[in-house]
Amino acid sequence: MTDAQNTADTQVEAKAANNPTAMKSKRKKLLTIFAVIVITIGLIYAIVTLVFDNSVNTDNAYVGADNAQITSMLNGQVLQVMVGDTQQVKKGDILAIIDQRDAQIALQQAEAQLAKAKRQYTQSSANSSSLSSQVLVSNDDINSARAQVVQSQVTLTKAQNEYQRRGQLAATGAISKEELASYQSALDTAQANLNVAKASLAQAESKQKAAQSNLAANEALIRGTSQDSTPDVLVAQAAVDQAKLDLSRTVIRAPLDGVITNRNLQVGQRVAPGSVLMVVVPVQQLYVDANFKESQLKRVRVGQTAVLTSDLYGKDVEYHGKVIGFSGGTGAAFALIPAQNATGNWIKVVQRLPVRIQLDPKELQEHPLRVGLSMDATIDLNSK
Repeated sequence: MTDAQNTADTQVEAKAANNPTAMKSKRKKLLTIFAVIVITIGLIYAIVTLVFDNSVNTDNAYVGADNAQITSMLNGQVLQVMVGDTQQVKKGDILAIIDQRDAQIALQQAEAQLAKAKRQYTQSSANSSSLSSQVLVSNDDINSARAQVVQSQVTLTKAQNEYQRRGQLAATGAISKEELASYQSALDTAQANLNVAKASLAQAESKQKAAQSNLAANEALIRGTSQDSTPDVLVAQAAVDQAKLDLSRTVIRAPLDGVITNRNLQVGQRVAPGSVLMVVVPVQQLYVDANFKESQLKRVRVGQTAVLTSDLYGKDVEYHGKVIGFSGGTGAAFALIPAQNATGNWIKVVQRLPVRIQLDPKELQEHPLRVGLSMDATIDLNSK
């Protein structure tokens, strides 16, 4: 019975094989099925490309901000602390006050030095007038000394002539030796007076040169300057400005709007320049650092829009942002202990690159965030 059935099936297949129409119909059916499969795969790829490949997403994203560290600019004791942690502040609000007495004393000393420098300039200007008068007076002294020299020279000449005549008379015995000695004494006196007159002339000329040198030196100090532009006054004025600045720095103010955090300041504490007193977080100027895989960044560009959600508010609250930049390297590249990949047992690990997304301030005002919160970020790759 079985052999009969096999024989019948064989005959049917032989007939079908010998029938060209049946073969053509079967081939057409197979091609149709293959075409449907290809079209289905194409449609699936198109749907995935158009719908699911227009964005990249990561949940490895965190809120960040450019915090303002409040530091002391001078030494001093804290008198008042006006704010506490979690407190909202506005730009210009007083945060703390440092004892001002030392700064006030320093300002008074600087102002005294400024007044002294101005007085010294006035004195130098007066000295110029005095030295000019001395130069003029020295001219009169020189003229007087020169006249004295001329007079002494005439007296000496007269004494020399008298002595010579008396000497001739003394040779004939017409006058006594005592009278000749008196004329010799007069001659010596006239010579001495001439020497004294010459010395006085030299002294007057030296005084004039000294006065001229002092005048030139004094003029060099004040030439081309006024009381407000002389170097000593400028240095003293700079010290006053610095003292005023130090006095103003005893009142510490908020540099921007934000929330106080990490306050390390107590009344009575002595602070030093550079010590961090507190931090102001600008909660209205937050951004998100989204860490995307390197394989996701091929089409990501600066300026593309992003939609973000926070674990704090859930999926119902969406934030809208814009890509503003890429980090200069991956987190592993800037790690304290970089990965050592040049080893025999190296395993490739997909790296992540931080992408910075700027958030909308209006949305932040409606739903405030805090630094460090987790975010879910999706970048629209078709946006410009």
